Amino acid sequence: MSVSKFDRNALAWRIATRSTGGNCVEVAKTDNLIAVRNSRRPEAEIILYTQPEFAAFLDGAKKGEFDDLLD
Repeated sequence: MSVSKFDRNALAWRIATRSTGGNCVEVAKTDNLIAVRNSRRPEAEIILYTQPEFAAFLDGAKKGEFDDLLD
């Protein structure tokens, strides 16, 4: 689905409460998709995920499957 179909400014963007200094990603729900963008470059590309894709990522993150990337 094309990002151009969405008005990025109309989306209700959310950022993690633990984010500091704007170094985080922002997420927003639109239709049946989850939009993700860089909080430091909100005008840049938006990546869209289906709800099952995003749920799978969150599940893996909660289980610590990506913790090794923070070294």
